[in-house]
Amino acid sequence: MNSCQVLSRENLTHLLDSVDTFLFDCDGVIWKGDNLIDGVSETLDFLRSKGKKLVFVTNNSLKSRAQYALKFHFLGISVSPDEIFSSSFAAAMYLKLYNFPPQNKVYVIGGDGILEELRLAGFNAFGGPADANKTVDLKQNIFFEHDKSVGAVVVGIDPNINYYKLQYGTLCIRENPGCLFIATNRDAVGHMTAWQEWPGAGCMVAAMCGSTQKEPIVVGKPSTFMMDFLLQKFNVSCSKMCMVGDRLDTDILFGQNAGCKTLLVLSGCTTQSALQDPSNNIHPDFYTSKISDMLDLLEA
Repeated sequence: MNSCQVLSRENLTHLLDSVDTFLFDCDGVIWKGDNLIDGVSETLDFLRSKGKKLVFVTNNSLKSRAQYALKFHFLGISVSPDEIFSSSFAAAMYLKLYNFPPQNKVYVIGGDGILEELRLAGFNAFGGPADANKTVDLKQNIFFEHDKSVGAVVVGIDPNINYYKLQYGTLCIRENPGCLFIATNRDAVGHMTAWQEWPGAGCMVAAMCGSTQKEPIVVGKPSTFMMDFLLQKFNVSCSKMCMVGDRLDTDILFGQNAGCKTLLVLSGCTTQSALQDPSNNIHPDFYTSKISDMLDLLEA
């Protein structure tokens, strides 16, 4: 498996000495659904006691940073919104940094998290859960109207995806001149509940790719956009950071693309057999079963 090492007391000690900041994915690393993974709270407390900066970087766009901070609080962990980088926030920051015209609207296929972050950034966003129960009747041979002032369609995970939303987003992208197609991420699946993986945002994005025949601007992991924004905000060096995640194609690749150290945990989407499969070409620096192994190794 190339240079991928099982996390041990020795290499963990070296990692802690060489890293100032830990970036953590959330689903499958911190929690599964609404259940905290064993030992997470104590591990985060330990890292903070050692002076490490913690940042939580999630591709799950269902919640805003403020909503994620509330979830952390509900699970007994104190995290400020400024320590959270969600793909919903990344979508809003992309539009803001690239001077999206304020008179243009944003149509959302996704959850409240995207809408909240867009509105906090000053954009006129609509769609999302409000369109959950809208339907189309093709038997009536209708002409589907859409807002010609929509300048961007943001697509994220949407448990209420439907034909109305797909048609609305498709018409905006295909017929509104210069309309941006932005994806929060392309994750195939995610731990939406404690016991199962569920279809991820990649499924919704793929549907829109099919109908528009266009590829999106991806703002979440493994895109470098989120990392560039994070580095600017915290003024830290990539070589002093470690990305901790449960997905090879998003979390680990995200860290590797930026030059960070990487730690894969097997508490989420990736199994050890998948990691060791000869067809896998993404190899983290270290891997372990869960983040609380850090405490167990140091106490051994």
